Amino acid sequence: MVSRREPDLTAMIASSSQLLLFQDERPQHRAFSWIDNVREFCEFGKGTRVTHTRIDEALTVPTFVNEFWTARQRAAHSLHEISYRACFKPQLPRFFIERLTGPGDTVYDPFMGRGTTVIEATLLGRKAIACDINPLSKALVQPRLEPATEHEVRQRLEEIDFSTHQDYPKDLLAFYHPETLVEICALKDYLQTKEQEQGLDSTDRWIRMVAINRLTGHSPGFFSVYTLPPNQAVSVKSQIRINIQRNQVPPRRSVPKLILKKTQDLLRDCDLNLIERLRAVAPCTLLLNKASASTPEIRSGSVSLIVTSPPFLDIVDYASDNWLRCWFCGIDPTKIQLTVLKNLEDWQLAMSSAFTEFYRIIAPGGHVAFEVGEVRGGRIRLEEYVIPVGIAAGFSPECVLINDQHFTKTANCWGVNNRQKGTNTNRIVVFRKRLH
Repeated sequence: MVSRREPDLTAMIASSSQLLLFQDERPQHRAFSWIDNVREFCEFGKGTRVTHTRIDEALTVPTFVNEFWTARQRAAHSLHEISYRACFKPQLPRFFIERLTGPGDTVYDPFMGRGTTVIEATLLGRKAIACDINPLSKALVQPRLEPATEHEVRQRLEEIDFSTHQDYPKDLLAFYHPETLVEICALKDYLQTKEQEQGLDSTDRWIRMVAINRLTGHSPGFFSVYTLPPNQAVSVKSQIRINIQRNQVPPRRSVPKLILKKTQDLLRDCDLNLIERLRAVAPCTLLLNKASASTPEIRSGSVSLIVTSPPFLDIVDYASDNWLRCWFCGIDPTKIQLTVLKNLEDWQLAMSSAFTEFYRIIAPGGHVAFEVGEVRGGRIRLEEYVIPVGIAAGFSPECVLINDQHFTKTANCWGVNNRQKGTNTNRIVVFRKRLH
């Protein structure tokens, strides 16, 4: 359980080692290891099944299978409700952060994505560092570390002229009503001009982040006509086909109204005290926009825990999926060297470079929780390929933890039986850096 007792804000600002947004009540029994906790875990009514992952004749790694966190939707903090391809649930990093760190420890995610680990670590009173080569990640994460209030967003939206725009890309009419597209382009121009001339403040960054996540989707809460889930924008040609198949035309949507509505949803669990506390600790959070294999900005031995999920071979094409978001933000995706690896040898080589850097920055006794899912319909289990990589970098594999659940919201949206296709399980390899 987590108690939301109020910390001393002044002391919290004075020392970044005292960042206690929420204080853990969980007693620390040193004799009872976190592995013991996993073995005996039965919070959702099932016992842990213990097996082994065999790497070679000389090495097997203990493997624990259970439902370790809830499958229910919207069970985490409302600030997490931002869509991004291949993101994991907030309960995943929370599971490891609560068991492997204490308040004030540093948690790092080298493949930041939508920032699930960063947000969760901050809410749990840990210091956070994150890195992603995709500039969209920082645009999605930073605003939620320094949230704008509903009043600030409402006031700023009233100041922006959404009514006129000289020109707009006509092909985007496959997604948007003409008047909606005018509002989108007006907001896009406002943000890009403000960024170039003055720089965006926290309210502007919040509005941009919300707009990015309302561009396309499958409900009236998005700017677009019905299309794929919001973590993937189809091509214009594909959208035209969808419109014909569904006999639909883009309806009129109000951009400012939908931004305000999504703001209210994201702030559902945020009172003014929490917003102030997040803003106070945001300057202590390091967000890097670069490859994670070389991060000299992070001090050696300073990180207690890494919780992350790397690119899964070529399963997700982040550049194509995010083309519309890149357009809105003025990002040229062809200039971003995203990691898209088509074979296991290349994947292992890329992970080897990353793990060498992980070993440098992890403190002795610290852990890496590396979520690898499963690919090729379950035929390839990446844990079997990453364990040798971690060992070569100097880590000891402690266990493989498999969170096995029957439901995902995304699977339902796609009409996919997740027990037959896609990623059926969260598969996390936990490594430890030896004390000596």
